[in-house]
Amino acid sequence: MTYHVATVDWSFTDHPLATSETWHGLSRSVLVSSAQGAVHTELAIGALAPGGWLQRHFHSFEESLYVLAGELVVEIDGKAHRLVGGDYAFMPVGTWHALANGGSEPTRWLGVGSPMRLPLDAGRRDTFYAHEPFDLATIRDRAERPRFGDPRLRLVGHYDGTPPQAEALSITDPARGRRPAGRDTALVVYSGISVKMLVDRVFGAELHTMFTVDYEPGGSAQVHDHPFEEAYFFLDGEIEAELGGHMHTIRGGDVVFAGVGTTHGFFNSGPGRVRWIETQAPQPPERHSYRWVDHWKRFEQEEG
Repeated sequence: MTYHVATVDWSFTDHPLATSETWHGLSRSVLVSSAQGAVHTELAIGALAPGGWLQRHFHSFEESLYVLAGELVVEIDGKAHRLVGGDYAFMPVGTWHALANGGSEPTRWLGVGSPMRLPLDAGRRDTFYAHEPFDLATIRDRAERPRFGDPRLRLVGHYDGTPPQAEALSITDPARGRRPAGRDTALVVYSGISVKMLVDRVFGAELHTMFTVDYEPGGSAQVHDHPFEEAYFFLDGEIEAELGGHMHTIRGGDVVFAGVGTTHGFFNSGPGRVRWIETQAPQPPERHSYRWVDHWKRFEQEEG
């Protein structure tokens, strides 16, 4: 079974890609792809220097991004949004989109694509760029902060992060007049773990998911595997991870990939909270998305 553990190195941003007709001031580093054993997932980090841009284009795969730092202008299907840390965006298959940095500071993001991007020697293309010159000033001036909560808003979202569970689950405001909440905004809580879905089928995606995961001290997910791939981009804290039967200490700034059928579990035995961004591809099935190792061990024991 396949898994991969590495520490994210942002030094690639010191040397942006050479300016071309399709980008300026762009840096990109692939963290998970076929080189790490993935079949469905391409996880990458990107950066744009001040004044940088990526030309309008569309893909034959789905793509999502999560802003890590700075201010990122994202144009999706003609609508320009000004995104900041904690914002995320989803680009469906065949949807025009562009990126730009009209500010004075660099911007960074985490991106995931599924199916995996085709290699240059594949004999066919999966990405198509517009031919007109890119006008940074126009897209920057059109960009606005999204009106989160507007029912007409599509393809972008924001999540402030999950506070400690006791705080997240407490009810302190009056019943009437409370901010609306339902299954579309629900926090999934279990075993000291808080999961908030960002990009999933409800958000419009069909081929992958992206969500935040927070572990309380003592939180744990027992060893299991899946019929899909998972990638983890660690933001804060330190946790013990069992991957393919091997123990690892994972910290903020690390990235982990677990392939189909690779056993994995996470155990927060320290005093602090742990947080990461997680992706799955393909999307989990409605049933049997987990296979818990301990549930099946008794049959191995009975068989001797």
